[in-house]
Amino acid sequence: MSDAQPSTKAKKSPYLRIESLTKLFGSFAALKDVDLEVYEGELVCFLGPSGCGKTTLLRCIAGLDIQTSGRVIQAGKDISTLPPSARDFGIVFQSYALFPNLTVRKNLAYGLENRRMKKAAIQTRVDELLELVGLTGQDDKYPSQLSGGQQQRVALARALASWPGLLLLDEPLSALDAKVRVYLRHEVRRLQRKLGITTIMVTHDQEEALTMADRIVVMDQGVIGQVGTPLQIYREPATSFVADFIGAMNFVPGTMARVNKVRLGNLELACEADDVAAGAAVSVAFRPEDILVQGVEGKEDKAFEARVEFMEFLGSFYRADLSSVALGDNRIQAELSINLVRRMGISEGASLPVMVPRERIRVYPGSLDHD
Repeated sequence: MSDAQPSTKAKKSPYLRIESLTKLFGSFAALKDVDLEVYEGELVCFLGPSGCGKTTLLRCIAGLDIQTSGRVIQAGKDISTLPPSARDFGIVFQSYALFPNLTVRKNLAYGLENRRMKKAAIQTRVDELLELVGLTGQDDKYPSQLSGGQQQRVALARALASWPGLLLLDEPLSALDAKVRVYLRHEVRRLQRKLGITTIMVTHDQEEALTMADRIVVMDQGVIGQVGTPLQIYREPATSFVADFIGAMNFVPGTMARVNKVRLGNLELACEADDVAAGAAVSVAFRPEDILVQGVEGKEDKAFEARVEFMEFLGSFYRADLSSVALGDNRIQAELSINLVRRMGISEGASLPVMVPRERIRVYPGSLDHD
């Protein structure tokens, strides 16, 4: 997971600023008063489920959809009402959108010819782009003669051809098979860092966002749920939606016993939630990998007995369903390393002392239903 971000961010103005952006389709609000700042050289991922507004926000930045209200400011210039042709960006779509009747070279040259560049300059630029994306020698082929990964690299090179200030990627890897997708996400990230181009990528793939982004914007129903580094989003989800959407998460209904103490069934656990009133109904969340198997004495993080109801082998670890008298009818999932399982001889039906460190417990107001 990448948690890098520009170190001078606090000292400089954002390259792209979204101010109070709202987009209505009839009576449906696809975006609701969205505010966001993106800094020069960042790769920011818009992440969320289908229909959350992430693609609409990207299209508003590109001018492909015009917002109902609010502003888009790029490099200090208000571009809110400019047509796409007057905006400074390159874009890559999921569908590649290459001209099937043109060779790779002509696809890359197309936009440069429209800018009336000289032939020699176009040839030099196309050669640079082919080398940049590793397609030197493929320039006389047609898109149908290329693999999906190669076609997407041509689309990426074409988006970069005119030296745009902003690169927009709309689910660029989702049409590719898993192995190619993993390879290309590293290639896209390498290119983005090499060029230092400010990039916004829309994705519904959590792993893609966690491995590629400097910052992730998690969206839900037209609003931003959280903005943060991948590590912040994963370790410190601001809402129960973010916690539930990113990675695997256990949710157990509970009650605040007192400051920094939460009660789950007959169990009382230490947590870090001094802003929740005693007696309040809460949803307690912790990740399967944060459940530790051990007996702990004299520690605030209390161990409790759990029974292994089911084990699923997943290569480097087992996913185990646990039940506990202390938790009543609630079951939780734990991820147990294969070495731990082997060393302790853990199997279905075994009883284990487990604990959850207080710093790994998240507490959200209200009692929530989660599958």
